Amino acid sequence: MSTPVTVVPEEDRIAGALDTPAYQSLIHRLSERSVTKHFDAYADIAWDDPEMRIDPDDPRWALSEDDVLGATAWYRAQPAGVRSRIGLHMMASFMKIGLEFESILKRGLLEFTAGLPNGAPEFRYAYHEIAEETHHGMMFQEFVNRTGFDVPGLAWWHRVGARQVIRFGRTFPELFFVFVLGGEDPIDHVQRTALRRDREMHPLIRRIMQIHVTEEARHLCFARHYLMRNVGKLGPVRRFVLSRRAPVILAIMSQMMMRPSGQIIREYGIPAEVVREAYTHNPVHRERTREALTKIRGLLDDLDLISPGAARLWRLLGMQPSPA
Repeated sequence: MSTPVTVVPEEDRIAGALDTPAYQSLIHRLSERSVTKHFDAYADIAWDDPEMRIDPDDPRWALSEDDVLGATAWYRAQPAGVRSRIGLHMMASFMKIGLEFESILKRGLLEFTAGLPNGAPEFRYAYHEIAEETHHGMMFQEFVNRTGFDVPGLAWWHRVGARQVIRFGRTFPELFFVFVLGGEDPIDHVQRTALRRDREMHPLIRRIMQIHVTEEARHLCFARHYLMRNVGKLGPVRRFVLSRRAPVILAIMSQMMMRPSGQIIREYGIPAEVVREAYTHNPVHRERTREALTKIRGLLDDLDLISPGAARLWRLLGMQPSPA
């Protein structure tokens, strides 16, 4: 059975100087595309089509050998049904985390727009993004519901931290949009890589990923260009705070979306040494994490936010790029 070809849209980028007309033109273009190319969580996914049915024993859910956990001897020794269930459970867990992250994003965007003056082009686009993220949340939760797994959301300490992130939408939007990229860039990288891979994928997850990366290309574009336009206006104290908080945010967010939850580890009895082998002490996992953060790290570097002191923090967190 041939794998369908997936067109993965790229982010829009402004070539040349990011002056006011160019920036406003970009925001207008993103808003127009949200009108002409948007998706409905229920109208655009055939949830009840037989081929979309979720069977926990479907081998297409199993982790491949190029997955860091899927490559371990422990995982390969599990019965086929267990391998499939672990893969599906991890997918449901990532969907639930994505749902909760996008809830924080939407509330932060509402705070962001509350501080905008009348006539600001960002207002309309931010509301388009809120609408799109609302459909993403419904899409993710519907997937979780249909797996049959009772997947928990964020831990209480993450929820407490989320309240501060939401306030940053109004009080420190540059830091808020770094958080946005920290949550969206890694999963966008993972999904784009999966869609481009020549491997059979369950049609439901393929459709969800297609919708997500298409609209996230706009969301990531907006966040990046907002930072490009506004970070240079910050004073030295805020620039310092941004340069030190950014790597910590990125380290936390990337791992939430790139390794199994505690629930999954306990549910399937994954030994601690297997977790260390696959993730904690695995150079492949570290390199893939760095790859997932390449775009945002490059942006922060271009914005002169990776000073020698900040670079030491990046190295301490294991996110310094490997030498060429």
